[in-house]
Amino acid sequence: MSLPEFTCSVRPEYLAEQSNPSRNEYAFSYTVTIRNTGAVTAQLVARQWLITDATGRTQEVRGLAVVGHQPVLKPGEQFEYTSWTSLDTPHGVMQGTFYCMTEDARPFEAPIAPFTLARSQSLH
Repeated sequence: MSLPEFTCSVRPEYLAEQSNPSRNEYAFSYTVTIRNTGAVTAQLVARQWLITDATGRTQEVRGLAVVGHQPVLKPGEQFEYTSWTSLDTPHGVMQGTFYCMTEDARPFEAPIAPFTLARSQSLH
C-alpha cells in the first residue's frame, strides 16, 4: 500500500498597516505551501491551529477547509494560500495540523511545525 504524505512550509509576515501597537494589536499574515510528497492522491479536509502569544496564552482555531478550499492534490502537486491572525503581543508562535483523506478514504495528518510570528523590532 502506498503511503500518503503532505509536506507543509510557512512564510509569516508582520502586517504593520493592520497593527496598532498602542492598543496591543499585532497582525500577521502567513503563506502556507502544502505539497503532496506521497505516492497517492489525497485531499486536505480540515485544519487545526494553535496560536500562542508572548504571555503563553494559546487559542485554538479548528475548522473545515483552508480559506474556503479543500484541495485535492496528486503526487507532486502543491497548493498555496495566505491567511492572517492577530496577537495581543508583538511576537508569538503558531503551529498546526492539516487533516487529510486519501481517495480510498484513509485518514492521515500533516503536521505544520511551529513557526514564529514576530514584529522585527521586538526581537532586538
